[in-house]
Amino acid sequence: MIAVPKGTTVVVGLGVSGRAICRHLARLGVPFAIADTRAEPPGLDEVKRAYPDVAIHCGPLTELDFSQVEEVIVSPGIDPRAPGLDGLADEINPRSGEPRVVGEVALFVRAATAPIAAITGSNAKSTVTTLLGEMALASGINAAVGGNLGTPALDLLVQKPDAALYILELSSFQLETTPTLGAKCAAFLNFCEDHLDRHGDMAAYRAAKQRVFFAAEHAVVNGDDPNTWPDTSHRVAHVTYFTRHAPEENTPDDNTWALGELDGDPCLMQGTRPWLSTHELGMAGQHNQLNALTALAMGQVLGFERQAMCDVLRQFKGLKHRSEVVATVKGVRWVNDTKGTNVGATLAAIEGIGPTLSGKLILLAGGDGKGADFTPLAAPLATYARQALLFGRDALRLDVALKAHVETHHYADLTQAMEAVARFAKPGDCVLLSPACASLDQFPNYQRRGDVFCRWVEEHANAVKERS
Repeated sequence: MIAVPKGTTVVVGLGVSGRAICRHLARLGVPFAIADTRAEPPGLDEVKRAYPDVAIHCGPLTELDFSQVEEVIVSPGIDPRAPGLDGLADEINPRSGEPRVVGEVALFVRAATAPIAAITGSNAKSTVTTLLGEMALASGINAAVGGNLGTPALDLLVQKPDAALYILELSSFQLETTPTLGAKCAAFLNFCEDHLDRHGDMAAYRAAKQRVFFAAEHAVVNGDDPNTWPDTSHRVAHVTYFTRHAPEENTPDDNTWALGELDGDPCLMQGTRPWLSTHELGMAGQHNQLNALTALAMGQVLGFERQAMCDVLRQFKGLKHRSEVVATVKGVRWVNDTKGTNVGATLAAIEGIGPTLSGKLILLAGGDGKGADFTPLAAPLATYARQALLFGRDALRLDVALKAHVETHHYADLTQAMEAVARFAKPGDCVLLSPACASLDQFPNYQRRGDVFCRWVEEHANAVKERS
């Protein structure tokens, strides 16, 4: 076994976050070593050139003796209880008072001097984080945006040292190694089955997400999903709710944001006060209306300007690969929601877009389901869908869950499924790619899957235009 020198900090994982951790420790002058479970991690030569005097171990962590290390900083992709780290996560570092195994966000919290706005949830984190960042910019606030989205949190400290606010998207992997976050405003958007291969069960997954509320001043939660509400042990002083249900008449509540109506016009409401007609939103679907409510609720807590926030909501069209309207061809709308890699995300897309259609949904779904239960999709598809066209590794599992509720068809891959759509789609329909599955059975990542969809739709639109 290889002994790590006493007092050394060990960085485990050489992904994007791991390299950001190395840069941060180097800036602080903290002696560190590097470990990665892969024999030849990508970028290894670059790391060796950057830190020629730093010891690097590539291979099983069980080959290292961590008994004398100061602290172990794990990348989000590394399970803090992985073989070799056994028991360390339960030990306390006497110098910091925190567990001996922490993650990049723990280092960020120690160094940050501006307030933190944190967003977590099973789905829609990136949309809300980006919206909030745009609202801060429009309000004249010097905010730094990153975390699980875009720039690693630790790099924000260097890129925007004068930031007045940090807006962070945080995954369960990042939160489970963050002892205390202390956010000025923390949002938990939604909760559904995901990442059980890492967390083991839903209780452990939720417990990781709940860490977003540690020492938070204000919480923004999903009023329709009690799983997102802070546990009593967190003692959050102020809680704001967003909900799809219209507020009751004559019961104004500044801490409730809802989808309501004013003179028959659907609106984003704070209590019984309208803020913006949903017809003015640049994003499509009821799920994005809830995302807008969340951003407004957080923005108000953080002191953003009302007019600036509403202007952003009018202009923001959504993120690429997330309920992205690619084209409308002969009355049929084609929507790319390839980021729908779990059942909850696809459920949100179906329930968000379905009620807005004059026709029906045609769902394109399939890939690697990661062992998920697909049955929650059955009821909304029975209500809103014309067909479900299934492809990839778990097409048969999807079929078993859905065939009693909606017409299903099987195809070898996404392209074949798209080519078959012309036989089914009618004006007023929406063809929705929201796979409820990971993409790795047939694509290198979900983005490539979405790119294939978009390119096919563009070629289809051009061909139809030429024929007409």
